[in-house]
Amino acid sequence: MVIVGGGHNGLAAAAYLARAGVSVTVLERLESFGGAAVSAQTFAGVDASLSRYSYLVSLLPSQIQEELGLNISLASRRYSSYTPIPGGSAGLLVDNQDPAVTEASFAGLGASGDFSNWKKFYSATQELASEIWPSVLSPLRRRSAWRESVSNPETWQKLIERPIGQAISEAFEDNLVRGVVYTDALIGTFSSNRDETLNANKCFLYHVIGGGTGEWNVPLGGMGTVSKELERAAIRFGARLVPNAEVERITSTDHGVTVHYQEGGEKQKIAADLVLANASRQELARIVEQASITNPIPSDSKIYPFGSQVKVNLLLSRLPRLRDESVTAEAAFGGTFHINETFSQLQLAFEAASRGEIPDPMPCEIYCHSLTDPSILGPELRKSGAQTLTVFALHAPHSLVADLSEAQHTLIRGRLQQAVLDSLNSVLAEPIQDLLLRDENGDPCIETKTTRDLEDALRLPGGNIFHEPLSWPFAEDDEPLDTPSQRWGVQTNLKNILICGSSARRGGAVSGIAGHNAAMAALEILEQGLSS
Repeated sequence: MVIVGGGHNGLAAAAYLARAGVSVTVLERLESFGGAAVSAQTFAGVDASLSRYSYLVSLLPSQIQEELGLNISLASRRYSSYTPIPGGSAGLLVDNQDPAVTEASFAGLGASGDFSNWKKFYSATQELASEIWPSVLSPLRRRSAWRESVSNPETWQKLIERPIGQAISEAFEDNLVRGVVYTDALIGTFSSNRDETLNANKCFLYHVIGGGTGEWNVPLGGMGTVSKELERAAIRFGARLVPNAEVERITSTDHGVTVHYQEGGEKQKIAADLVLANASRQELARIVEQASITNPIPSDSKIYPFGSQVKVNLLLSRLPRLRDESVTAEAAFGGTFHINETFSQLQLAFEAASRGEIPDPMPCEIYCHSLTDPSILGPELRKSGAQTLTVFALHAPHSLVADLSEAQHTLIRGRLQQAVLDSLNSVLAEPIQDLLLRDENGDPCIETKTTRDLEDALRLPGGNIFHEPLSWPFAEDDEPLDTPSQRWGVQTNLKNILICGSSARRGGAVSGIAGHNAAMAALEILEQGLSS
């Protein structure tokens, strides 16, 4: 068995297959494994290990951790979120441990009625999550079977059948509250508040089903610990991991697959019964000799389904002071800090980006990893009070950077970074730039990644963190489920090549689900081959 791509899903698949006694080789283009789930010392000479691309974990099943013996610790955050009123000196604080604090915050916002609406809405989503979540490591069920079996058909209708923005508008009255809820439908997804494609619904669903609760946790030690544990598991079970192996061509016949790759300047090839591709379908189509992998991306699409985000990492001397003096910086940054993400601002930002403009203000959300997990900082930085901030800006579609020269891209990256800083400063009592630490070269500790950067570094098509549009975690009623790869949602249109990454059904995010499911399909195929 050959796995092309050593991201976290490829490592999960390798571990499961090797655990079952299958001979597995993982070919990774880069010098290290983990793909987008990695940590790095981002700033020269600064002892801070930042989660460079992905940053939080919700969708990694405990079953995978237990079966593979992964030593991964995920820390809960006391605060769910803080959202300041744009241009004001107050905001909404959601405290997971103290409902009275949350209720008082809703009241201070003038949205007392939405506190009960909030509890009702998320009680319904958690009920649906608790039913769907246990199925993600099982063969796909059909839409009609799910629709008929869920406890609350009304919740199914609102979250699955109708635009999620409509359901949120009906459930909540306050513009800011609506925006906070809708952001979970927009992470990496370019959709309006009235998205009729239901792509926003799929994004929202995956954000609320993790663990059956929708809670997003901080990986202690940084995101790289997740991939390192999966790498150790794969090696422990006997998988062979080959870094710096650039796959150039895959040939498929009825008798097997041959993978041609280059390692250390020398051309190599390896034959296998099956290939599992931990890469996008677009990348797979490029290297499969028959060029017969179905490409799901419409050729005339200029914006969606490509990526739509900018990620900014910052290292600060301390947390900034807020305009809202009623909330401590530790509470505000202890969860997800939403900035300029009211419901109306999100729509205006979408419309601006659709016109090819950088939204002003830029909708942003911030995570402070070091508040929950100081271990990512060296002893001196911890002692000094330094903190990391990860900013994820929405509605920055790939069209803004796609067809630019490198010099133009550098210019636009700088403008996007400034838009993020301006958005942050609009709710702070002091400029964020004044708190940036400097690296050993005297440069400020700030790093910005556009969709173009993700495409160049990780070969994510259009910088799409999901590889392609998310799919429902179930099969449509007319969808064929005749083969193991179809039943597990990992099929291509070549029987001996499977998808084991984010392009798989139930792929996307740091979860290992796609890797597990591809391995299960592969084991079924091998068993059928031996018995036939």
